Amino acid sequence: QHMSITEAAVASISTGTYNADPVHSSVGFDVHYMGIGLFSGSVADINATIDSGELSGSARIASIHVKDENLKGHLLSPEFFDAERYPEVTFSGTLNVTGTSVEVPGEITLKGVTQPATLRGTVTGPVTDPYGNARYGLKVSTEIDRTAFGITWNNDMPDGSKALDNVVTLSADLSLVKA
Repeated sequence: QHMSITEAAVASISTGTYNADPVHSSVGFDVHYMGIGLFSGSVADINATIDSGELSGSARIASIHVKDENLKGHLLSPEFFDAERYPEVTFSGTLNVTGTSVEVPGEITLKGVTQPATLRGTVTGPVTDPYGNARYGLKVSTEIDRTAFGITWNNDMPDGSKALDNVVTLSADLSLVKA
């Protein structure tokens, strides 16, 4: 159980500048497959900054990791992310912190298409790391409709339904260090 962060801590994360520590941060996605399974992946090359309450982040599509590496080529192809033409997915939004809850209304740009999206989750901290730096944890997620971004590939199931769900959950678990 997390304690509510203090007003001073909320003010600090809302007014200061913090950068995601890439070693201790992750960005991932989940989509239901064939109605019973989950297809999950992560993106290794990410960066995120909170500057005066504005969160901005990006992830390099080429650094995508999935359990079956044979699928990576398909994901990078024009049928999915078209990584050559659109190498990054980006997000920008405004941090709204209430207690340990956070909402970040903003915009996500994927495959050249920008759509509104609101990240929701929790903020923890601040903690002082062994090197004297102030850190916050930000754990957020949102759901998007992948077809709104032009990612429409699918396979038909024998009953006529589609194999891959259109709703994708995006999540970020960020360790943010005061700049």
